[in-house]
Amino acid sequence: MTAALSVPTWLTVVAGISLALALICALVIAIDVWRRPQPMTVMSVVWPVTALFGSVLWLAAYWRWGRAPRPNLHPGPRPDPHPGPTPRTAPSSATMGEMGAMSMTPMDAKMSMAPGSKPMNMGSSRPFPVSVFLGTCHCGAGCTLADLAVEWLLFAVPSLLVLGGYPWLFSHNLFAHFVLTFVAAYLVGITFQYWAITSMKQLGRRQAWWAAIKADTLSLTSWQVGMYLTMALGQLWLFPAWFGGPVAANTALFWLLMQVAMLVGFATAYPMNWFLIRRGIKEQM
Repeated sequence: MTAALSVPTWLTVVAGISLALALICALVIAIDVWRRPQPMTVMSVVWPVTALFGSVLWLAAYWRWGRAPRPNLHPGPRPDPHPGPTPRTAPSSATMGEMGAMSMTPMDAKMSMAPGSKPMNMGSSRPFPVSVFLGTCHCGAGCTLADLAVEWLLFAVPSLLVLGGYPWLFSHNLFAHFVLTFVAAYLVGITFQYWAITSMKQLGRRQAWWAAIKADTLSLTSWQVGMYLTMALGQLWLFPAWFGGPVAANTALFWLLMQVAMLVGFATAYPMNWFLIRRGIKEQM
């Protein structure tokens, strides 16, 4: 039992401070996102959720790369309800240019491009490493939500561990936790990816789901591998050696370990996201 463990008070205090600071950062981002909605709706969820483990670093990243402009509540003067006659004027060269651009077909536009130039990309305004950072955060948000929900559910109803293979397949319940959280994270992650893809590309529902599966399977798996290795290191080796056993989900130390595990998961998923985006398997954000 967790109560019998010899966890130092100072470590519990440090864990509590870390969790409180991360929660404050997530709330700050959530409030700011409510006032400044993200162009891609799913990122309005991703940013505050990832701050739960990224804390101050993710708050700084949001302020630097993720903060959207405040929406214009007063776009212009109200039109005159009784407009008078307007004199005819010859169209300016700028207007003619705009009309010509509007009438151009995609093939005309492609032929009119200068040699060696590339079509505009919505994600090209950001440095590529930042786009990879955002793509990795997008993956991590699904993992974070799934782990939060499943860990508390298993703490409240431990009999559900049998669905993950404990004790009929695994001798330690931690591995059953891994199975169930992976399934939940995969479902949430694929849904998040589908949400993002449909906002960036015009695809049919079946095509969008298949694209989401291709984009998120390797990304999410690489995240979970790093996270699970860290959780196993803490719960199966370090905590038993230091405190006499693993810690439970109702302790601050457990969630401090989870924060560290999520950061390791981010580190292991970042190279995979770099590869997937470079190959065009995952969309650049």
